[in-house]
Amino acid sequence: MRNHLFDLIRASLPADPASRIFIETGDGARITYADMLDRSAAYASALKALGVKTGDRVAVQVEKSAEVVLLYLGAVRAGAVFLPLNTAYTAPEIAYFLSDAEPALFVCDPARLAALEPVAAEAKVPALRTLDGAGRGSMAEAADAAGTAFADVERGPDDLAAILYTSGTTGRSKGAMLSHDNLASNAVTLVKAWGFTADDVLIHALPVFHTHGLFVATNIVLLAGATAIFLPKFDPKQVLALMGRATSMMGVPTFYTRLLKESGLTPEAAATIRLFVSGSAPLLAETHRDWQARTGHAILERYGMTETNMNTSNPYDGERIAGTVGLPLPGVSLRVVDPETGRALPADTVGMIEVKGPNVFQGYWRMPEKTASEFKTDGFFITGDLGKVDERGYVHIVGRGKDLIITGGYNVYPKEVENEIDALPGVVESAVIGLAHADFGEGVTAIVVARPDSPGEQEILRILEGRLARFKCPKRVLFADELPRNAMGKVQKNLLREAHADLYRR
Repeated sequence: MRNHLFDLIRASLPADPASRIFIETGDGARITYADMLDRSAAYASALKALGVKTGDRVAVQVEKSAEVVLLYLGAVRAGAVFLPLNTAYTAPEIAYFLSDAEPALFVCDPARLAALEPVAAEAKVPALRTLDGAGRGSMAEAADAAGTAFADVERGPDDLAAILYTSGTTGRSKGAMLSHDNLASNAVTLVKAWGFTADDVLIHALPVFHTHGLFVATNIVLLAGATAIFLPKFDPKQVLALMGRATSMMGVPTFYTRLLKESGLTPEAAATIRLFVSGSAPLLAETHRDWQARTGHAILERYGMTETNMNTSNPYDGERIAGTVGLPLPGVSLRVVDPETGRALPADTVGMIEVKGPNVFQGYWRMPEKTASEFKTDGFFITGDLGKVDERGYVHIVGRGKDLIITGGYNVYPKEVENEIDALPGVVESAVIGLAHADFGEGVTAIVVARPDSPGEQEILRILEGRLARFKCPKRVLFADELPRNAMGKVQKNLLREAHADLYRR
């Protein structure tokens, strides 16, 4: 195929693309599928004019807008590698991503241009453009001037379409390389598994800088020829008001816990919705039960990763079991093994989850040794998640190896937060853990051993807000005389999690 992913999108277009709505924005603007074709071509032309060549990275840190999606599609058509960055990342964090990825172009919000221009210059990024939350800026102007005639660059199934940076528990973030077929195959599978058609209208209130919002939600809409009601952010009252116009919604647990606080959430309010999907963080069984009691709908929970897109899903037709992430998706092989020996474990036995399939990424950007260490010789990827498969084949996630925290759908590695806390005057040491949180899945929590001259909780939080993205900052800072350790001197974070398990349930 000429351009693997975009050719698939073309093949899925409605019969009359000029009359079918692809995106409707929160303020009522409408973008048809014909508009999508023209505008993505304009962005592809603009990228080429800016010197972006086949395989070059296009780094983007901008507020959510329809134009960002069209830029993403333009990058795909231009044969570039799209690199979305969390809008919460600070200038020092952006400096790392730009130096590591070496993009040919960096697109940022105009409001942050003054802070990020020297960062881009230091990283020797050849071109810098802007795009704001209303879809305006020098990048949009470049597309306006470029015209809509563009011949898609040839890209095969194994060629890169995107790099998403993901967190580990030590060291710096890693760039997960996702191919055209990683994205295409997963979207095709999910369209079928979740029953999406051109008649669907999806409430899209997710950010578009990670897998869930950009590749799961958006690509599914594209491959179904459906419509997305594209909201800049999640607002429970706005979402509730829009439900009567929609057939589906994708969200993180926070969406559902906050909607449950709305008195207007009733079976009547959700009557037109056929599917509520939750992912990116653990959904509490309590939330699942409360939602079903209030609306009559069982939330469909699934399990995915930046490196693999979606791996499992509760069934669309069949029992959706609270506390599980369902069954492996078609084409995905999943096994649970002993982390030490690699031996496959029997049903209902907790071990390390490993997956294999066309959804699994190509490896970590410029980290061949790390890539090799995360894949088995038979091609299975070691997820780092601990879980089990029950007698019925449903997958249960029970924890994460190496203490990775997922909060509100974002990955946080404790070591980075601990390093910032440990550098504060009066702090002896710290341990950062994730604790069950109804809104965020897990709340980032710091336990600090400190001298009398240490800053207090509120001062530590204030300092960290200037140094770390907001989602990485602890919800609470607790103080202790010492941290529990095993015979080898390693901090036993499992004991800390047990001791403070109810912190956010009080």
